Amino acid sequence: MLQAKLSLKFAKIDGTTRLVARDHFGPLVVQKPLYPEGREICHVVIIHPPGGVVSGDQLEITTHIDAFANAQITTPGATKWYKANGRTSQQTIRININKGGALEWAPQETIFYNNANIEIDHQVTLKDDATYIGCEILCFGRTASGETFNNGQIKQRTSIQRNGKMIWLEQIRLQGESTAMHGSLALSGKTVCATLILTGKTIPQPLIDLAREEAEKIAKGSGQIGITQLKSIAVARYLGNSSEIARHVMLCIWGLFRPEILGRSAIIPRMWNT
Repeated sequence: MLQAKLSLKFAKIDGTTRLVARDHFGPLVVQKPLYPEGREICHVVIIHPPGGVVSGDQLEITTHIDAFANAQITTPGATKWYKANGRTSQQTIRININKGGALEWAPQETIFYNNANIEIDHQVTLKDDATYIGCEILCFGRTASGETFNNGQIKQRTSIQRNGKMIWLEQIRLQGESTAMHGSLALSGKTVCATLILTGKTIPQPLIDLAREEAEKIAKGSGQIGITQLKSIAVARYLGNSSEIARHVMLCIWGLFRPEILGRSAIIPRMWNT
């Protein structure tokens, strides 16, 4: 069993977003800050040297974005959750964004191996007009190796609060070969699901219509795509059997919505091109 913690703090100083604090315990680290878009937005890559999460591992990531700071966080490759050995693996993510600040949380795919037993808790706290964009691509089983997720359990909870008020709460419990895995209210028997969540500004309806059209062109009928605009949040989803299509769909929608939300053109995260 392995325990690892990582704490990051970003602040805007003289027009530059800087990584002003980083503390870690165990094998969770970040590379040096990158500035592919200029000094206003700081890009960092979280690295987990073991390359996968094994039975009983506990990971904790805390990120604080000071007022008017802007950051993007990603990973160098897919996160793998291996077969459980009688213990539950856990990951807790806590994100705090102050007024005027923005964070894009954009890890690469998450792969759940068969017989994995996992609990994931993702908490986002926003202040005033803070902006959060989060993307996740979940793959159930190593389908390329002929493996399905027919045994094991995944419990996931995602919550977003703004000024103490809950604006988004989603939680799910999936068990291999359960009704939820195959039912129309959950995965419908599909092996890949992706979600993009955006807060901060309302997306204009014509832009949503364009995103749906472009995403459907990418999917070419392979999988289901949906985009929903709520009062304070927009959510885009893909459900299918291809992590590659899911990636392209998410990047397409993010690329169209990012300029509206952040006022910045979309530059694909460096690590997503490797």
